[in-house]
Amino acid sequence: MKKHIPNFITSLNLLCGCIGIGLAFKDNLAFKEDFILAVYMIGFAAIFDFLDGMVARLLNVKSDIGKELDSLADVVSFGVLPGVILFCLLSNAYSETTGFVSFLPFVAFLIPVFSALRLAKFNIDTRQTNSFIGLPTPANAIFIGSIPLIIAGGDSQSFIQNIFSNPGFLVMLIFLMSYLLVSPIPLFSMKFKDMSWAGNKVQYIFIIITVIFLLLFKFTAIPLILFVYIFLSIFQNSIKK
Repeated sequence: MKKHIPNFITSLNLLCGCIGIGLAFKDNLAFKEDFILAVYMIGFAAIFDFLDGMVARLLNVKSDIGKELDSLADVVSFGVLPGVILFCLLSNAYSETTGFVSFLPFVAFLIPVFSALRLAKFNIDTRQTNSFIGLPTPANAIFIGSIPLIIAGGDSQSFIQNIFSNPGFLVMLIFLMSYLLVSPIPLFSMKFKDMSWAGNKVQYIFIIITVIFLLLFKFTAIPLILFVYIFLSIFQNSIKK
């Protein structure tokens, strides 16, 4: 019985992704209540994605079905759902256009395509047991999910709002994030070897910076946190060489 508990939690991850997609398409005029709730579904899915692995380790259970289910759930919650969110944002921006430009919103679906490639590479790459090569799909999804929340923020964030509201910027961002998903850049994971500072310096520094940024900047901090994550990973790798 206990071997099915992690799979049940993984299924909740998948369910969150499906609900989020439905909510985004139901009310795709950005920043309406259902659309924002669709964004929050990424956060709930990320929590379940973290819990299923933790529970599996605590119960000392492992299954091939669980591994496949986890990847399928991640494709939906951290690939398709972020793609749909970007598609809705771009559709609103280009709603009155015609011709080639009217097809630009479909560029958003590069995110689920490259997320699937990222997960497929992860499943067969033995180098990624304790670290990552390329941006993890949950990190990418959380970053994309922060965009509507930043745009819907207060006047104090108007400059950043204008940047993330620009459809041209969003299109360029889609290409950049698609590349980062399958890039050869080694990135550290949040798996702790133990609770000591010596063996987990980068992880602890990242957590401290993340907490400070979130307290100071709220949702606007998420793009900054992603930059810090990549910078710390590159810095860590340069020290090891």
